Amino acid sequence: MNKTLKELLEAEEKRQRQGLELIPSENYVSRDVLDALGSIYTNKYSEGYPGKRYYGGQENTDKVEQLAIDRAKQLFGADHANVQPHSGAPANIAVYQAWLEPGDCVMAMQLDQGGHLTHGHPVTSSAKLYKFVRYGIKDIETGEIDYDAMREVAKKEKPKILLAGFSGYPRALDYEKFASIGNEVGAVLMADMAHIAGLIAGKALPNPFDFGFHIITTTTHKTLRGPRGGMILTRGTVGNPLKAPDKTVENLPTLIDREVFPGFQGGPHMNNVLAKAVAFGEAQQPEFQTYAKQVLKNAKRLADELMNRGFKLVTNGTDNHLIQIDMMKSFEVTGREAQDILDEIGLTANCNSIPNDPLPPFRPSGLRLGTPAITSRGLNEDDMALVAEWMNAAIVGRNKPDQLKKLKAIVSEFASKYPLPSDK
Repeated sequence: MNKTLKELLEAEEKRQRQGLELIPSENYVSRDVLDALGSIYTNKYSEGYPGKRYYGGQENTDKVEQLAIDRAKQLFGADHANVQPHSGAPANIAVYQAWLEPGDCVMAMQLDQGGHLTHGHPVTSSAKLYKFVRYGIKDIETGEIDYDAMREVAKKEKPKILLAGFSGYPRALDYEKFASIGNEVGAVLMADMAHIAGLIAGKALPNPFDFGFHIITTTTHKTLRGPRGGMILTRGTVGNPLKAPDKTVENLPTLIDREVFPGFQGGPHMNNVLAKAVAFGEAQQPEFQTYAKQVLKNAKRLADELMNRGFKLVTNGTDNHLIQIDMMKSFEVTGREAQDILDEIGLTANCNSIPNDPLPPFRPSGLRLGTPAITSRGLNEDDMALVAEWMNAAIVGRNKPDQLKKLKAIVSEFASKYPLPSDK
């Protein structure tokens, strides 16, 4: 590694050690996960699946991938797992392409109310291939989804996939109501649990499979604390060895596998698959359930502490790891301005559009933050008052450089007391 890259690596390590990560989609991995990512498996091509590869020399890669598959199935109660997707977006796209024909309908959460780009944003390729219709929030103050309106739209549009999932929604989804509506119109039930997979694996939030969902897609980082990657799970499906299986729910595993490879991706990144296997093993340990529950405790406490200091929260709280703040209503600053101010003191969050946001996406009203990463560092409920106070002091004192400099020193000293998980 040359000097410049080494210095950049050291600078990023310093930034992570001396600051607090509040972006809800980010986390820290263990030393074992890091070691797997930097392992010799990065050298190996493994196109195909265990026992069905196109290249030789697969006696070890087959065992690694099968172990990752088995652990994923155990964690989430799945019948089938594909651990090869390179991220969450390819996982979602693979499901669409496996089950849909061009022009078919998908029903997903309204994008400005918490949905994700891959749930049909007009700028995505999927939106050019398929018809996306929306459901949304009935009451902005509580975050309650309008399930009655969802049912009426579903009965009219007859979506082939009803998708439950989000990237910016702080409340719980009623999977039972989703299942009732999906079953009524004959839709495949798909849950994108990229944000909350670790909370489900840790038994802190309900599992969509327990309500009759057919497919779960997820990233393997975020709350799951694994490497950057994706995964597709199915339950109640058996697969079919036919070369061209019919598009039936029973054949979903085969359809999905063939869409991931060779339909959509080339060979898996085996160092990443190894790291997934490591992370899934860590998530099977009893202490991971303690972690998942603590993420929720910290999020609820942080939400309360922020509201006590005048922050206006979207839906006035949270049921998961994620908090959305209306910064314009709170302090008459944009989410982008708030993000930059917090960066100055070592607190990392991200600006985000909020429901009915009057501002554009690159300069939205909202600020999104969460507790997965700081919980991994060891912070608990009592520390959330400090985080909220630092945020408040930074926003209120945003035009006072000396105050921001003092806050940065305080945050750095505090963060340095909590090692990264990779140090343990």
